[in-house]
Amino acid sequence: MGQALPKPGLRPFLPADTPVLAAIFIAAIEQLTGDDYSEAQQQAWASVADDEEAFGRRLAGELTLIATLQNSPVGFAALKGADHIDMLYVHPGAAGQGVASVLVEALEKLAGARGAKSLNVDASDNAAEFFEKRGYVANQRNTVTVNGEWLANTTMQKTLGDGAKPGAPT
Repeated sequence: MGQALPKPGLRPFLPADTPVLAAIFIAAIEQLTGDDYSEAQQQAWASVADDEEAFGRRLAGELTLIATLQNSPVGFAALKGADHIDMLYVHPGAAGQGVASVLVEALEKLAGARGAKSLNVDASDNAAEFFEKRGYVANQRNTVTVNGEWLANTTMQKTLGDGAKPGAPT
C-alpha cells in the first residue's frame, strides 16, 4: 500500500524567497508548458523572472502565498486585488501532489474574506483544465505579448461561496 503524500504547508511570501520562487517560475514554464507553447514563447515568458528585483516587487505587491513540502518552497500563488489570481506556479518535481489545489483553495478563501463574490484568472493553456475542474468557467480567449512573443490564455471565473452567508436575511 502506498504512503499518503504529505499535505503542503502554506506561509506568506518573504522578500528572501524571491530567488527560489523565480527558479520555480522558470522551471514550471520550461518543464510543464511545452505541449501548449513553443520554445520561443516559453523563453519569453520565463524571462519575466530574469530581473529578480522586479519579480520580487511584483510578488511583494500582491498577497503571495508559498506552498511548502518538508519546509521547502515547492509552489506559489498570488492574489492581485480582491478577486484576481495573478500567478500560480508549482515546481515540476511537486506537480500532481495537490500543491496547486491547496494554493488556489487558500486564495479562494482569502478572496471571499476580502468581499469578492467571484475570482478571476487568466489561465495559461496548460492550466485551464486544472481551473475548469475547480469550477472556473471560461469567459474569453486572450492573446498577450510577453517580451516580444504572443501567448494565448483564457480568462476564467468562479463564483465564490453559495451566494448567501449562513444566518443572513434572505
